[in-house]
Amino acid sequence: MSESSGATFGGRRAIPPNTSNASENDPPTVELQGLVPRSFNLQDYLNVTAVHLFKERWDSNKVDHHTDKYNNNKLIVRRGQSFYIQIDFNRPYNPRRDLFRVEYVIGRYPQENKGTYIPVPVVSELQSGKWGAKVIMREDRSVRLSVQSSSDCIVGKFRMYVAVWTPYGVIRTSRNPETDTYILFNPWCEEDAVYLDNEKEREEYVLNDIGVIFYGDFNDIKSRSWSYGQFEDGILDACLYVMDRAKMDLSGRGNPIKVSRVGSAMINAKDDEGVIAGSWDNVYAYGIPPSAWTGSVDILLEYRSSENPVRYGQCWVFAGVFNTFLRCLGIPARVVTNYFSAHDNNANLQLDIFLEEDGNVNSKLTKDSVWNYHCWNEAWMTRPDLPIGFGGWQVVDSTPQENSDGMYRCGPASVQAIKHGNVCFQFDAPFVFAEVNSDLVYITAKKDGTHVVETLDTTHIGKLIVTKQVGGDGIKDITDTYKFQEGQEEERLALETALMYGAKKPLSTEGVVKSRSDVHMNFEVENAVLGRDFKVTITFRNNGPAHYTITAYLSGNITFYTGVAKAEFKNETFDVTLEPLSFKTEEMLIQAGEYMGQLLEQAFLHFFVTARVNETKDVLAKQKSIVLTIPKVIIKVHGAQVVGSDMVVMVEFTNPLKETLKNIWIYLDGPGVTKPIRKMFQEIRPNSTVQWEEVCRPWVSGPRKLMASLTSDRLRHVYGELELQIQRRPSV
Repeated sequence: MSESSGATFGGRRAIPPNTSNASENDPPTVELQGLVPRSFNLQDYLNVTAVHLFKERWDSNKVDHHTDKYNNNKLIVRRGQSFYIQIDFNRPYNPRRDLFRVEYVIGRYPQENKGTYIPVPVVSELQSGKWGAKVIMREDRSVRLSVQSSSDCIVGKFRMYVAVWTPYGVIRTSRNPETDTYILFNPWCEEDAVYLDNEKEREEYVLNDIGVIFYGDFNDIKSRSWSYGQFEDGILDACLYVMDRAKMDLSGRGNPIKVSRVGSAMINAKDDEGVIAGSWDNVYAYGIPPSAWTGSVDILLEYRSSENPVRYGQCWVFAGVFNTFLRCLGIPARVVTNYFSAHDNNANLQLDIFLEEDGNVNSKLTKDSVWNYHCWNEAWMTRPDLPIGFGGWQVVDSTPQENSDGMYRCGPASVQAIKHGNVCFQFDAPFVFAEVNSDLVYITAKKDGTHVVETLDTTHIGKLIVTKQVGGDGIKDITDTYKFQEGQEEERLALETALMYGAKKPLSTEGVVKSRSDVHMNFEVENAVLGRDFKVTITFRNNGPAHYTITAYLSGNITFYTGVAKAEFKNETFDVTLEPLSFKTEEMLIQAGEYMGQLLEQAFLHFFVTARVNETKDVLAKQKSIVLTIPKVIIKVHGAQVVGSDMVVMVEFTNPLKETLKNIWIYLDGPGVTKPIRKMFQEIRPNSTVQWEEVCRPWVSGPRKLMASLTSDRLRHVYGELELQIQRRPSV
């Protein structure tokens, strides 16, 4: 069954790597051995005339395997679970004299010991977790089989053959694409490595094709729906193509650890021409801005057809597409958002913020960054490569941040291992531990070249870690799955464990946390709407009997959501005098004209306040980010919301700015309701409204969503959605 290569190396036959699901090599239809008499006639033996796979959406094969939602006319089953096929012969089957078996083949160089050639034996009873076929019905010339795949078999698209034994060799059916069978991971099977024992969680993390991704700021959490679309036409083939592009050996594609690690590398295009090219510089020439995407379908289908990376993505786009990849293959997965996520370049659990002597941030020395939020994925699986107890949710991150074993990828890293500080367990646990546990260290860079640690903030990083609720669109706080509460004995023990296992942390911060004066500082930024003025209020409180004078500095920056500053739009120095046991507030007016000219697409403003108590030389430092409130796209629907019936969808947007918007694209998406579509408008004048109508015909019943986004030269991250309840088509 294997195509051999003529080359040999040191007495070892060299079979080329089997790395493509799409490549094929058909086995011979007749394999005769030895001398064959002239009287031998193929028609004298059992011959296959037809094979029936029961692959319609309503057939039990798809309903029982939870694959009836896939918009795919091939048979799709989940491993470790039985399914039915029927074979028609040229005469009645006689088990005493007739011998046949079903064969499954994947790739171009199939080998039985690699699991790429699977001869399925006909057995009297199926054994749990093992390949087998049991005759459950014989009727005239037909035989119906219950076929069961092993619970650890390769995941992919198999070619199916039926082989009949004769005294002189094997007669095999010819290649028939109609009998191709997809085999997926099975969270419903106890023997499968991705088994999940909660039905509601399986419905959410495997079968739900619409999700919610949280973004924004810890103090102003925002959300947007995302169309995963894992069941849409062409998506399953696109996901298999992603593994082919990675040249992933087929024999490893039954292991969710390997599949998720390869996926984390291939969803980004950084070093392997993967699915999405990232861009964080606010310039999106020859591509689509990350904020304009409403789902994964367009991205994966474009990658499959063009065979080139799709431009452009940022963390939530990488996470959304990766979630589609995992769920489509049957691995339970969810998108997670970490607010105030540390990008610690050397994973030393410390983010150094360097200050000038006047309190301003030294951008040349400050290399680490705090992302306002960062999205990654969690995938559910056992971890037989780790000690018992570290299976379950695993962090996998496809946003290209740091190099891991020569490629930009991250994970799978056990969430349980991260919580307890066991960062020695593969893969990339130290980096993820740093993302949620680093300390912020403020250091003054003196003019003489020395560095003085001024203050330490141990609670800023990993402030809140969230995901979507099971069965709802609300927020689920999962921070306690990653870390113990600050100050608990367990939290200190987890940190010590991480340090013991090599997560280095300089000890120069010991003893610097205590303030030498009784002065405390905080500041608040009022809710700000895009294009309007707002105030920053700074409060100084003196809890002691002494009199203090303070020199303070406020810096306002336009920032990327990654915490990297683009431009400073406000800087102001001011003096404050504090009487004993008193407080004083200072108000700063931020005018729209100061920030609008350089605004980035997510409308993040970052404020940094430092203050020096002149009498004690104490330095106080605080930083906060805000997200400006951006207007929404409005979606309305007219007509009956019924499967197969036309309904009119209206998308509407009013320009709130005092300037004309140009080169506007509006995107509309809704899995099961409409394919992703878009429309361009030349301009929208101030306070003017544009409307766009489309006729849609839903093909999926139940709760659905329509999602729309708008992007233009001056305004991005504009979004809107509408929930629908699509009724079944009334029976006649």
